[in-house]
Amino acid sequence: MNRRRTNSRGTTPTTKISHQPPRLLIVHIAVPSWADICPNLCEALQNFFSIACSLMGPSRMSLFSLYTVQNQHECILPFVQVRGNFVRLQACISELRTLQVEGCYRPHHTLLPLAVEDGLQQFKQFSRYMTTSSAQPCNSLEITVLTSQPGKEVIRQLEEGLKDISLLSVRRLQVVEVTKDIQEHIDSPSPIEEPSNDESAILDADIVLQTLDNDVVSMEVFFKAWLHNSETDREHIHLLLTPQSLPPSPRAGDNPIVCLKCDLQERFLSPSLLPGTADGMLRVDDPQGDISTLYQMASLSSDSPYKLQVIKALKCSHICESLTYGLPFILRPTSCWKLDWDELETNQQHFHALCHCLLKRDWLLLARGEPQVPRYNQNVPASSFYVITPSPSLTLLVKLVATRELMLPGFFPLLSEDPPEDSLKIIESTLDSLELGPTYNPLQVGSHLYSQLSGTHAKPQGRLYTSWESRGLRKAGQSQSNRVRATVVPLPMAPAPGRAPKTSAASKASSGTFLPSDSEEEYPSQT
Repeated sequence: MNRRRTNSRGTTPTTKISHQPPRLLIVHIAVPSWADICPNLCEALQNFFSIACSLMGPSRMSLFSLYTVQNQHECILPFVQVRGNFVRLQACISELRTLQVEGCYRPHHTLLPLAVEDGLQQFKQFSRYMTTSSAQPCNSLEITVLTSQPGKEVIRQLEEGLKDISLLSVRRLQVVEVTKDIQEHIDSPSPIEEPSNDESAILDADIVLQTLDNDVVSMEVFFKAWLHNSETDREHIHLLLTPQSLPPSPRAGDNPIVCLKCDLQERFLSPSLLPGTADGMLRVDDPQGDISTLYQMASLSSDSPYKLQVIKALKCSHICESLTYGLPFILRPTSCWKLDWDELETNQQHFHALCHCLLKRDWLLLARGEPQVPRYNQNVPASSFYVITPSPSLTLLVKLVATRELMLPGFFPLLSEDPPEDSLKIIESTLDSLELGPTYNPLQVGSHLYSQLSGTHAKPQGRLYTSWESRGLRKAGQSQSNRVRATVVPLPMAPAPGRAPKTSAASKASSGTFLPSDSEEEYPSQT
């Protein structure tokens, strides 16, 4: 296998990754676990793409392709643009559901590397097409292999099958092992012998192994990580801890300038980016909207990382929560590949120490954002202020805080010590009847948003076959016009021992065209 690193540090210095790379998902199907995994996986994909296809503003996810490895490797969906292609993605998920009904077999060990190689061929041809068009070229690919087999065994198959294949265009190759539960995965012995330390280091450098619980929420969370900004060309935020107001000390080292290099991450998606929301007319990416958000400020600072200057510390209980507003954001130690390992490690240690000290002292930090270039001729540019709250994890929560210019008057009477006895009894009785929860977990609260977004993408002029209808058509020898075809001649497949290979939809088409949106290819009504 080509020993070029395929993790986040594998990007070449001349390649600027300012958008999410294309994603290739390879579903490694094996008995008997597929029957349990399939419903959760399909529901998670359906929910994820209902969000990903609906987001307004800059594109967060460009291209997606799906392969399956069963008794053969098969291209279920060639590379397509995610935005505007929900109907096609839904057809792909419906096709994936049929595999549970048709039965599945133990994949041959050579099929998985062939699927990766075939996907790379698809990507290279698509890249050549994008280069000749006006679209932004794609330089790197992220490949995810989702399997229920032991992850180390799957990695061995990939290492052996791809040792002679160039992976220069692969930014990241990841194996995700779906487990029944974490405890079972930890306690169950591996069916293969443990590799040596040297071999483990080589495997870890090339292929990332991750475990995932077999439930819809865990899979949704995994796929939603694809919406995060994965740019690693530079750090996003410089957090300056030494206040500028401090006079310089005559002794060197008394007031060292501490600069933490951080990456910025959204905590949750803004509802204003989704259609049909109450505030949908004002999007966070709208230049006429609130341009003082931290995310936009960091994006506007294209030449250098955005700077946050800490000006003072406050007790956590000494700030009114009503003075904070806007979406919260997360600061993490940077993973910028341009920094050397020593600097990355030192930066992470300082970040860890800051979180520890703030939690121990029950402090939060008040910081001023770097003034932006004034839009009009002004003498002094406006600044934004933020509160930085520590977390038990290796993160800091950042949120905008109100300034004097934005404050509106509020005159509220003080709370009396003794409310009326009758009212007190009624309210206490009502409160006692409520269920008392220890915490609020948003992963356990649903708002029917997925179904609403899926309904907005529905097209009444065409329909998709159900799993049983698709199976009936295949047995009758009829073709499916809603089946997406591959765009290059697939690689020869290695049949499983004792089984005759059957022709896949990917092998039926030796050529095709790239259709970036639903408007260019409709699914006809089939009656």
